[in-house]
Order: sequence, then structure tokens, then C-alpha cells
Amino acid sequence: MMNTMSEPRWNPRGYVPHIDPLGAIQMVTFRTRDSLPGHVATAIDEHVRAMPPSERRDELERRTDAYLASGHGACLLGIPAVAHIVARTLRHYDGIRYHLRAWCVMPNHVHVVVTRADGFTLPTIVHGWKGYSATEVNRLIGRSGALWMPDYFDRIIRDDDHLWRAVERSEEHTSELQSQSTISYAVFCL
Repeated sequence: MMNTMSEPRWNPRGYVPHIDPLGAIQMVTFRTRDSLPGHVATAIDEHVRAMPPSERRDELERRTDAYLASGHGACLLGIPAVAHIVARTLRHYDGIRYHLRAWCVMPNHVHVVVTRADGFTLPTIVHGWKGYSATEVNRLIGRSGALWMPDYFDRIIRDDDHLWRAVERSEEHTSELQSQSTISYAVFCL
């Protein structure tokens, strides 16, 4: 299930450009606005900056993921009806704008393994997920304002081993939360 990538597309998302090649399998994580307070993000960044450059990205991902998995913030996605909105949103254009390979709605963040279709960019796809689901969630629970952090984390899956590790990581989070009865939705459909 190796990537057969073509048409590299660079997306400048404010601070670091991201490549978005057609055919790439990508792991995307987006989170609720209150899931990682600014002072925690700053502390993680300071710790990671002290590391050798070759280790920074993996350590940033590991530390951020561990903090998110510990369930900070209001954890609105842990409400079954809210999680259902997010799950329905992810599945809506599956097979049209993208191909979902695995996804998991956690109480305060979402993991998605996805391949975009020709004619659609990853930033556009993620913007659609977040925009529609935020509107519907706010309507459901009678709130207003931003639900999601503006940005998201993405990583191109390099090979089959990397793909399996990404899916296994989501499965591990799912298992941990299922044991605590806080998992909302998880689907693994390679």
C-alpha cells in the first residue's frame, strides 16, 4: 500500500509550508480549541527546541499526542451526539473528495488517515470538516464560537510500516478510552 504520489502541492499554512501530493496517504490530527492550553503548548515547544533538530518533529508529535490523549478541556467530542456529527461529517465526502483509511473521534481531538482525491487539497478538506461540524455541534448544544483550533497537524505516511503504526496508534488510543468508557467513534478501514 505504498504511496504513489504525484503533483506535489505546497500549502503555506502560516508558519511552516506543508506538501500535499496527490496520492499521498496522510495522517491528520485536529483538536478542539480548549484541548491544549497555550502555556502547555509553549512548554512543549521549549522542551522540543532544546533537542537535536532531527528529533524535534517526532518528539513534538509524541508529547502533544500524549497530552491530548489525557483528555484535557471540555471534551465535547465525548458526547455521543457530538461525536456522531463529527463522524458523519468525516464520512460525507468519503470516496468523492478523499478516501478515508482510518479515523477516530477522541473526546478532544480527531485522528484521520486519508488520501485526497484529485481536485481537492488537504487544507480545503480539513477546513470543510471543521467548519461544517462546528456549525452543527454549536447548533446541537446551544453554543457559539470556535470549536476547533485553527490549524491541524499532518504527516505524509511514508510506507506500509508507517501506515500500520499510524493506524495502531489510533487503535491504542481507542482501546485506552474504551476501557474508560469515553471513546466516541473509531473506524479502521484500510
